[in-house]
Amino acid sequence: MHSDHPAVTVIGLGSMGLALASALLDAGHATTVWNRSAHKARPLVDRGARLAASPEEAIGASPLTIVCVLDYGVLHALLDPIAGSLAGKALVNLTSGSPEQAQEAAAWARTHAVDYLDGAIMTTPPGVGDSGMMFLYSGADAVFAAHRPALAALGDPLHLGADPGLASLYDAALLGLMWSTLTGWLHGTALVGAERTPATAFTPVAIRWLTAVAGFLATYAPQVDAGRYPGDDATVDVQIAAIDHLLHAATARGIDNALPELLKSAMERAKAAGHGSDSFASVIEVLKSPAVGA
Repeated sequence: MHSDHPAVTVIGLGSMGLALASALLDAGHATTVWNRSAHKARPLVDRGARLAASPEEAIGASPLTIVCVLDYGVLHALLDPIAGSLAGKALVNLTSGSPEQAQEAAAWARTHAVDYLDGAIMTTPPGVGDSGMMFLYSGADAVFAAHRPALAALGDPLHLGADPGLASLYDAALLGLMWSTLTGWLHGTALVGAERTPATAFTPVAIRWLTAVAGFLATYAPQVDAGRYPGDDATVDVQIAAIDHLLHAATARGIDNALPELLKSAMERAKAAGHGSDSFASVIEVLKSPAVGA
């Protein structure tokens, strides 16, 4: 195999692991796979993948092993007994978990002379292999640089820094953003739907609005970093008045208001903390600490 298509091993063939191995095959990498249930490898073997008889054999086949299993408990149950086989090799862990679990895994890897990267997959299995999909990595710069070409077969590889917990931390933060955004869209869709507006009619307008919202993020990020929130666009006081219109419209149409009530509560806490005349970004100051009595 040509040096720019090094051999890669994939351990764990759930729906995501299958997608990872498939993308590597598509990109021309000699791909070895292992899964506790060997029958799951059949579609990959039919396409030229090599099925290893054990995790140790799979690791021995490649300089780079990618692991994507159910959780860190399964990860350690598989790899702890055969840690010696990973010495001098690279391990990219795409198993979902907490930043603390990633840091512990990195410490384990160091004790066994394993080059370790932790990662987070910011797509569903059908998106694997699409260069527009983000794969987040954290860990040693040199390890990332050495294996970036192979990782690029999976999606756009973004290195976040040397702290191995960063990919998991970003993953949690970005999922929170996704759920908040989707729930806000669903609340808005329910609101206009009460007047028989289809979701398919509302959504193109919502998507255009999200472009403007992205601009707000870019404006507010430097304010957050500086800890100064000039209220020269729309103050927290103005936002509180505006959200009352949403609450009234939703109540009048029988729409659940738990989400906007929560948002208004955060705004009111910011106002009470002296940020009424500041920009909406100042709400972060109250988000940094739990509400009193919560």
